[in-house]
Amino acid sequence: MTRVLVLYAQPSDSTAFDRYYFDTHVPIAKKLPGLRSYQVSTRSPGVIAGDQPPYLVAELSFDNEAAVQAALKSSEGQATAGDLANFARAGVTILTYDVKDV
Repeated sequence: MTRVLVLYAQPSDSTAFDRYYFDTHVPIAKKLPGLRSYQVSTRSPGVIAGDQPPYLVAELSFDNEAAVQAALKSSEGQATAGDLANFARAGVTILTYDVKDV
């Protein structure tokens, strides 16, 4: 299983961010081919170590890295990436990683 972790920086207007994110961006991103699950934090994460926490964390699951790459190259992936500029003006960090049970 491969996950994509999206860390959104604190927006200047959290109400506008939430409205756009949940009403517009999520429906676009949920069309990504190969997407197995899409989860978001229910509150801003707390910081155990480090600097300022992200405002919101989204975790998307795919079968493997090839599925992630195919999704990103698709028209839906291009639409999802292109939409970030419409609401994530404070910044966004996107990570990808494989997971296994231990």
